Amino acid sequence: MSSLSEKTFSVLNYVFLAILGILCFYPFYFIIVYSFSDPKAVLSSPGYLFPKGFTLVNYETIFTQNDVLRPFFISVARTVSGTALTLIGCAMFAYGLTKKDTPMRKFMYVVLVFTMYISAGLIPGYLLIKELHMLNTFWVYIIPGMINAFFLILIKTFFEQLPAELEEAALIEGAGYFRIFWSLVVPLSKPILATIAIFAAVGQWNNWMDNLLYNSSQSLLTLQFMLLKFLQTQSYSMKDAAMMAALGNEAFNITPQSIRMAITVIVIFPVLAVYPFLQRYFVKGIMIGAVKG
Repeated sequence: MSSLSEKTFSVLNYVFLAILGILCFYPFYFIIVYSFSDPKAVLSSPGYLFPKGFTLVNYETIFTQNDVLRPFFISVARTVSGTALTLIGCAMFAYGLTKKDTPMRKFMYVVLVFTMYISAGLIPGYLLIKELHMLNTFWVYIIPGMINAFFLILIKTFFEQLPAELEEAALIEGAGYFRIFWSLVVPLSKPILATIAIFAAVGQWNNWMDNLLYNSSQSLLTLQFMLLKFLQTQSYSMKDAAMMAALGNEAFNITPQSIRMAITVIVIFPVLAVYPFLQRYFVKGIMIGAVKG
């Protein structure tokens, strides 16, 4: 009887999880199907499982009306460099906070936690960036977000759970703190560092607000901000008929909804492509790093 109840529970559990997985996955699938469908055909009835009138006109409209390559390169460059520097900055800061002989350790930690709840605001932040001469520079995407309080707390908690005997043995062998950090602590902290890398990379890739506030240089335009501007400028009123007609009848039938779907696919595809390679570290890293505060 017990065996039958356990099997029944397992079957129901798998069915429930399968349904939940489909419900979570289908919205992304629908966006992809919609983006490859004929904009005019899906107005009456969208293709729910397969593209309705398969076409690439939505993507052609985006890529032919915009210089996408440079903004794409800027977004990739800020994502890669921003993620790397965030990992290095947060990990080194967190390692320093785990040492009891670090000057003002408790004070720095309190200030760090304080910043999670209260910020100076938009205008003081803009004035600070201006005084640091980072307006209209690439570094405005990187430097302000190098130290993240949430990331740092997770990494610090993980470091504190590493066996202290390993570091003591390394100190006896003559290794310094810098050597211990890079040769011992970092290799043992791959789960939490991979987790933080996911958070930081997604944040950098999706961020467009700093481009709007601090960077007016067209040469440093990010992909997300460029696509946002393109979406905002899409208008299908009569005054745009001549311009749209020049692209052909098929392009004339594109809709704001189809453009939104195509832009969504372009933006989320890199994240979906990278995430599976780091997913195995994600659960372990976030759980271990959050067991104690």
